[in-house]
Amino acid sequence: MALRLLQHRADDGARSVILADGDQAWFLNGVASTRELALRAIAAGRALAAEAEVAGKGAAVDIAAELAAGRLLAPIDHDDPAHLWMTGTGLTHLGSAEGRNKMHAAAAAGEQLTDSMRMFLEGVEGGKPAPGQTGQQPEWFYKGDGSQMVGPEQALVMPDFAQDGGEEPELAGVYLIGPDGTPYRLGLALANEFSDHVTERHNYLWLAHSKLRPAALGAELLIDAVPDDVRGTCLIRRDGAVIWEKPFLSGEANMSHAIANLEQHHFKYGLFRRAGDVHVHFFGTATLSFSDDVRTQPGDVFEIAAAPFALPLRNRLERAAADPVLVKAL
Repeated sequence: MALRLLQHRADDGARSVILADGDQAWFLNGVASTRELALRAIAAGRALAAEAEVAGKGAAVDIAAELAAGRLLAPIDHDDPAHLWMTGTGLTHLGSAEGRNKMHAAAAAGEQLTDSMRMFLEGVEGGKPAPGQTGQQPEWFYKGDGSQMVGPEQALVMPDFAQDGGEEPELAGVYLIGPDGTPYRLGLALANEFSDHVTERHNYLWLAHSKLRPAALGAELLIDAVPDDVRGTCLIRRDGAVIWEKPFLSGEANMSHAIANLEQHHFKYGLFRRAGDVHVHFFGTATLSFSDDVRTQPGDVFEIAAAPFALPLRNRLERAAADPVLVKAL
């Protein structure tokens, strides 16, 4: 049993929401978006799964066939993309400091620990506080608004000035801010956070620049209980052949921070509790092809898969055309 919500767009543009339970799935009656269903649930004081049951099941649907046909969207969006925030936290997984430390060790010659390793160790020590207590603050970054969100089977386009376009297989939490400013976690999605690791490696203070990139979400929003142990695989195909493949781990059993701690440190800012806004928050990873000296190139296809998600997340890497900027004085 693994309840998931998916957003669907028919060939005529009509939108609907699918409820999947295990290997079965149905269209929900009279629901056009996940956000619409969540707003109904908040208003009624019901859980999201209960609100889906209230809507009622319509026709059965083969979600794998709909994915292949290109009819599945990212599992969350907003009518106004400026009201969807994409953010994340890094150095959150056991082992996640290894690749980062490799990048920064040369710049920290003569020091016992890099800043990255210190932050990681502080998370190991204080990232899972007792209930009711505040834990160690994690690394935090901003990726963009809803215009930067990519769905399954869509291209991940790096800007023309990017020095790298590298995958980051992980989980993302999806949230909706209620009318009274309460953040509601709707569920978890499979994600490719996607970053410019060459830019980050040059200078850790350029991390902010390296994260201003699109990110992809898998088609399914898991609305069951948060799994403690998520195990999946990430691979890269080039010209149809697999050039890199590696397992990845997520879930709190494999993390140095509790998800609740990451949420607390994000939503403690009033800016992030604006009624009606959607938040997609990436929880981090310990697996990068960049750490194995793989250099991606346009045309490569990233593929991420993990139970309890039934569908893989696949995205092709592309590079945008040059887009020079001219700033004019008025």
